[in-house]
Formats: sequence, structure tokens, C-alpha cells
Amino acid sequence: MRKIAVLGLVLLVVSLTIVACGGAPAATQPGAAPAAGQAAAKTGGEKTVTIGFTTSQTGSANLESGRQTNGFKLWLDEINAKGGLKLADGTTLKFASKSYDDESKKDRVQELYTKLVNDDKADFLISPYSSGLADAVAVIAEQYGRVMITAGASSDSTHDKGYSLVYMSYTPASRYLTGALDLLAKLDPNAKKVAIINEKDKFSTDVVTAAKAYAEGKGYQIVTFEGYDTGATDFAPYINKIPAGVDAVIGGGHFADGSTFARQLLEKGIKAKFIALLVAPPEPKFAELGDAALGVIGPSQWEPLAKYSAEGAKAAGVEYYGPKLEDFVTEYKGKYTEEPSYHAAGGYAAGLLLQKAIETAGSTDTQKVKAALDKMDLMTFFGRTKFDTSEKTHGLQLGHDMVYIQWQKGADGKLTKQVVWPEAGKSASALYPAR
Repeated sequence: MRKIAVLGLVLLVVSLTIVACGGAPAATQPGAAPAAGQAAAKTGGEKTVTIGFTTSQTGSANLESGRQTNGFKLWLDEINAKGGLKLADGTTLKFASKSYDDESKKDRVQELYTKLVNDDKADFLISPYSSGLADAVAVIAEQYGRVMITAGASSDSTHDKGYSLVYMSYTPASRYLTGALDLLAKLDPNAKKVAIINEKDKFSTDVVTAAKAYAEGKGYQIVTFEGYDTGATDFAPYINKIPAGVDAVIGGGHFADGSTFARQLLEKGIKAKFIALLVAPPEPKFAELGDAALGVIGPSQWEPLAKYSAEGAKAAGVEYYGPKLEDFVTEYKGKYTEEPSYHAAGGYAAGLLLQKAIETAGSTDTQKVKAALDKMDLMTFFGRTKFDTSEKTHGLQLGHDMVYIQWQKGADGKLTKQVVWPEAGKSASALYPAR
């Protein structure tokens, strides 16, 4: 037993001597290249990133929300089909999504987004469609420390609440209809009487409140200022308040009410020379109204006729990122057999912006991705993106601008969309008067 103990002591002394003389592998020093095995353990490999959101499979926002989800899913499919996103450290990110039906109801979304974070372990969030729903879940994103890109939402007031992780991809509501009033002034300097009739939801109210102030500042007379409840289908009580001799009718809300409102304006014989409505006109389905669609103008976050390109980005002094506009249109048509609306483009862009932020950050760490978004100033097929980084209105969109479309008759007599404003980006001159 004693011999064994002595032998053990001898071996211990020999071992320590070898280490001291450098006979054993030395520990990796800071800044030195790690061994291949160590590198593989710390970097490289594949990771799945989960993005959570809700969609309105049912409810009043079903059409617009469905288009937004289609666009997002196209981005998801494309990035994964290309092998995922490769980070500088060798890690490959694949993307998965988890979603629920919010039924277009505000009272469901907070519960569902909490579930996405706590139960489904979503790493990042995309907002539900509509400013009201997005506003309701912004607090959830902030509370649980998740970056959220808002698509299909543009309420300025969401960004007055001190949130630091919520980023708006759309042009803010306060600028939705101001361009339409600029167009009216260009078309007819003598036009003065404007009727405003709108849905009484958060988004539409924000838009028309800003438009009213802008119009009055430009010398327009607001002859009607009325709001209708969400879900309304009979607009006669409001249309009957539009006085004879009105020059312009602006307002609306979302697709279902806006389409019905446009049809009833024609049926009631309203002879306004200029009609600009929210959300509904840019949708291809709006053309099914026939003569009721003719001449109607709509603000759009994006159009296939828009001219965003690498050349345009270079002229603006910013980076161009992502697919060409025409490639997005082609891929979307191929997958969904319809022309993409701005809702679809916005859904794709939300994924693309998150992709770029993660790529720039070289990480999925929330604070690093936030820092990348704060510094972001670039152009994609969707247009320019730059976020407000002030404490007061953090995450508000600063770079993106609206385009304005109008339904006109083509050479074949069929209704077709044309971009009529801004001047530099128009595909046709505006039809005026509209009626």
C-alpha cells in the first residue's frame, strides 16, 4: 500500500514538471485563434429563430391582414430556401413562424402575443394588421423585451408612449392624406370645399385629424366632418350631409367600409371632382366596383409601378438591400396568382428589415438588433426606411413616403391603376374632375 502511495506521488511530481516545461497543450490566449473544435462549439452550426404574429383569418380586417401574411410568408419561404441567413461568426439562422387568428379583435391580441412570447418562445414579433391592434400589443413587446416590426400599422400616437423596441415600417398616419391635398391644390387652385367622412377607429381618426389640420392650414373649408362606426354598411346618413358644390370628399377607413362607401357615393349622385379614400382603392379587388371605382384616389404605402431601385438608392446616398422590385412582384404572383398590394409588400418588407438588422448585428441578441435598427437608413423594393431614435417618438418611421394611385380607364376600356402623385413618380396624369 505504501509502495502504491509513493508511486502515485512520483507520477504527480512528473506530471507537474511536464506542464511547467510546456510539454502539455497551453490554454488559448485572448485574441488567439481557437482550435477547430472550440470554434464549432462557440460559433457556427444552425439555429432556428421564431417570429411570432397574429393574423385576421376572420373579422373585418381579413382581406388586408391576409395579404400582409402572404407577403411575410413569401419572405420566410425565400430566406429558408436560400439556406437561411449566414452570420459573420459562421452561424446559420433558419426562420420559423408561429401565428394565431386574432379575429380582428383588440381584446384578443394582448393575450395572444403574451402566449407567443411565453409559450411559443418567439424571438421577435411582427405586429398584427391595423393600428388599433398593433397599438394594443406594443406594450407586450416592450414588457417582454422583444423587438417588434409593425406592418399594416401607422398610428403616430403608438410612438408617443416611450417604447424602445417597436419599429414602424409604414409612413405614419399623419402623412397619409396630406399628399392628396397637395395633389388637389396642384390640379385645381380654386377648389376650397372639402368633406371628410371616416371610420371612427384609431388609424382613420389619426389620419383625418391630421388631414383636417393640414387642409385648414392650406385655406380649405371643411364643410362636413363626420365619423361612422366600424362595421357600418349604410352610409346614406353621412353622404346626405355632403353639401352641393363640394369639391372633394376624403376619408374612409378600411377595405370593406371604403368600398361600400365609394359605391354609395356614386349611387347617391355625389358629383365631387376629387375623391380620396383610405386603404381600399390600392387593393386590386377595388376595381370590381366598376364605375364607382373610376377616378377614386388612394394613398398607398407601395405600388408595383413604384420606382425603388439600386440606382435610386445610390442617388439618395443609401444602401439598397433585398430583391429587386420586379423580382418581388414576379415571385408573389407566382405563389399567390394575384398582383401584390401594398399590404403584401409591407408583410414581406417587415421580414426583410428584421433580416437586415440581424445580419448587421451579427446576432439575435435583442439589444444588438435594436442598435442595428436604430442606425438603419436604407432602401428596399418597398422604399426608404429610417427610424426616429429620439426618446420622445422612438421607432416612428421617417424615411418612407406615400404614393397616390387613381383608377382610370386604359386604352382597352378596362380599369387600371395609375400612380398620379408625387409628380416625380407618376405613371399618368390625374383624371380631374373625377365625376
